[in-house]
Amino acid sequence: MHDFHLADLIYKAIREEAEKNNLSRVSKATIALGSIVEHGEEVLPENLKFNIKMLAQGGIAEDLEVEVERVEGNQWILKDIEGDK
Repeated sequence: MHDFHLADLIYKAIREEAEKNNLSRVSKATIALGSIVEHGEEVLPENLKFNIKMLAQGGIAEDLEVEVERVEGNQWILKDIEGDK
């Protein structure tokens, strides 16, 4: 689970963005993901999705749909979230 740390950072950003937009529930998050290496291994989109969804269980993003778009570079960006007020 070398990518769990990144998933935790992204999930915290999702929650902060939801709070800023007064959302009571988050149904979808779109993330731009570059080539990020943690603990010697590249973070893979499927593993990242799994870990974010695991972190979301029991919170405002339960049943979260996570979309990961691969991009150039070595960073990630929370592009968008969708949900209910």
